[in-house]
Amino acid sequence: MIFDPSEHSFQDTHKLMIGSIVPRPIALVSTISKDGKYNVAPFSYFNGVCSNPPTIMFAPARRGYDGKTKDTLNNIRDTNEFVVNIVSENFADKMVACSTDFEPEIDEFDVSGLTPSPCQKIRPHLVKEAQVSYECELNQIIPVGNESPGSGFIVIGTIVLFHIADDVYENGKINLEKLRPVGRLSGNNYIRT
Repeated sequence: MIFDPSEHSFQDTHKLMIGSIVPRPIALVSTISKDGKYNVAPFSYFNGVCSNPPTIMFAPARRGYDGKTKDTLNNIRDTNEFVVNIVSENFADKMVACSTDFEPEIDEFDVSGLTPSPCQKIRPHLVKEAQVSYECELNQIIPVGNESPGSGFIVIGTIVLFHIADDVYENGKINLEKLRPVGRLSGNNYIRT
């Protein structure tokens, strides 16, 4: 089969991408708005960039139904700060509860039952349930596409502080059997290590 994305809807292309780029790590990104409202949302277009300086990236798409930017991106543009929380099995269901497009005034910590915990170097709160969290300062935002639904952005952040649970940190490494990270597959499917 040959599939030319210029001949299909972005929704059809999206299904092929999320069905073949698997498994994907999940960044549960927590931010704060300029007026102090908290936001938590998962993104599975996420990965590391480099280690010096420690840098990550994630890609929030524009909403598929109206092309508007998501609260996470808006908050990062306004504050230049965000937290990436790594999702483990023990709170994956609460992460899923954050994946709806809520209105900006809704606090996903409240909706999901996740616990906000203060960061040390930045204003947003991290997710207390996460065994690994990165306090990040914005490096840059790169727009991709033509501002239509499904186009998006690459958000690049520099990690300024790592939070690692003592029991998952062993001899300078992360013990994956204890971290038990969750990855994203296609649709509503997830994978465990």
